[in-house]
Amino acid sequence: MPKKVIFDQKNIVVVGGAGFLGSHLCERMVRDNKVICIDNFSTGTVDNIRFLMQLPNFRFIKHDITQPLNLEEILDLADFKIEFQGIQEIYNLACPTSAKNFDSLVIHTLDANSLGMKNILEMTRLYEAKLLHFSSAVVYGSRPDNEETFPEDYNGLVDFVSPRACYDEGKRFAETMAVTYRNFYDLSISIARVFRTYGPKMPLNDGQMIPDFIVNALDNKDLIIYGDDKFTTSLTYVDDIVDGLFKIVEQDTPGIFNLGSDRSYRLGEVAQKIIALTNSQSKIIFKDPLRFMTPLGNPDISKARRELQWFPVIDLEEGLAKTIDYTKANKLIIKG
Repeated sequence: MPKKVIFDQKNIVVVGGAGFLGSHLCERMVRDNKVICIDNFSTGTVDNIRFLMQLPNFRFIKHDITQPLNLEEILDLADFKIEFQGIQEIYNLACPTSAKNFDSLVIHTLDANSLGMKNILEMTRLYEAKLLHFSSAVVYGSRPDNEETFPEDYNGLVDFVSPRACYDEGKRFAETMAVTYRNFYDLSISIARVFRTYGPKMPLNDGQMIPDFIVNALDNKDLIIYGDDKFTTSLTYVDDIVDGLFKIVEQDTPGIFNLGSDRSYRLGEVAQKIIALTNSQSKIIFKDPLRFMTPLGNPDISKARRELQWFPVIDLEEGLAKTIDYTKANKLIIKG
């Protein structure tokens, strides 16, 4: 299929664009591109993209990507001239990420990592687009005692029949599909293994903890940690992750990259910082872990530093302060 002419701005598809990370990506890209956001609201929300829907360069399509989709048949996309210009870039974030609702979404998760991935890869092949697939730290499995960070060539160890396997092994299988299509069809497909990310628009009351910490701290309520006081995690502010994603797509050679902070934080310390930043009287309590929220390893980001000149620049206190400011300004909307 011959390359198509780009009339003025690139046509970009973001699958899962109404979610936390996807909505930040759409917001950044719509400044200079025409953005088609596809989501079925399994875990994303219309509030994350409501202000974008008023922009002429943004279109939202409510659709479950596990079902085939012909963009050229959608009347609302007529002025994007897809039949002439095609699609230049595709970003795949289509996978439920709810901690509290994980058990009720296992089939959706399984389908997203297989049927949905297949449909996205076929769209990539049809338009010869660049694809950036969003994978996860879970592909490395649980953190061994002797491993501090995971490089991209670490194969990991995942229990492929565990209750979490639809997500953990699903993410691994989705990567296998991506690399197979890349090699067989000679496509430009890259993979971002994104480690724990935080910032504005994270879902509330979903077990993600940090947004709940902030809202509860503002109300002087208890901050609940799903685990013990030894729970540590990598945490990266969302703007840093989005910057890394752009750098991956700008690369001439497709690749696999870890994106995240290589520093560990105890969640108890994070909760204490939030209490201090909000001048709260809240207390910290511990509860049984949620299945989706497990301690993971930290990324080795030496490859991203070397090949992308990327590393996180927003420290934890600054990122938390930005997130707290957003939460204060949008508290009524966030709490529904």
